[in-house]
Amino acid sequence: MNLRTYRDFSKLVIASANDGKINEFKNFLSNFPLVILGQPPDLKVQETGVSFMENARIKALAAASATGEISLADDSGLSVLFLNGAPGIYSSRYAKNDSERIKRLLKELELCDNRSAYFSSALCIASPNNEILVEVEGRCDGVITNLPRGTNGFGYDPVFEVDGTGLTYAEMELNQKEALGHRGRAFKALTPYLKRLLDL
Repeated sequence: MNLRTYRDFSKLVIASANDGKINEFKNFLSNFPLVILGQPPDLKVQETGVSFMENARIKALAAASATGEISLADDSGLSVLFLNGAPGIYSSRYAKNDSERIKRLLKELELCDNRSAYFSSALCIASPNNEILVEVEGRCDGVITNLPRGTNGFGYDPVFEVDGTGLTYAEMELNQKEALGHRGRAFKALTPYLKRLLDL
């Protein structure tokens, strides 16, 4: 990790076209003196990595190169033990939309007793100079519910119940999801490095 201070670091591009993900990061980053930007709408990135971190790295480097700004990318997804880790890095490509992805997942687990699963989040910050500045990961364990519950969140949130809470992500208030969720845990690990980059 190359953690020299960037004194002109005032903008941060979130390397995503997912509004839900961008809004989560705006909340996470609300206490930092940064202007948060989305990636260019015409930027298309091929996620050719074989892990969450490899894909986060690819996206961060692409967005930083396209914008000339420091970029933060997240690659995250759901891994189900019974499905040998699927959908994993293909979580967003498991079906054409959120409801179809949930429908497919529940169908594949219909006769399954072991519904253990976990969410992973890999975060990568890259500079326009093709440098990887920071990489961290977070994880949240839980189970897949039999039916969707809750109206908050996005993606697989309505069918992922966090261990020890009795609540799905979609039943949680935002601050609770941020504290317990995979992306929140990854961001907590990222925070000291981000402060150093900003010289805070």
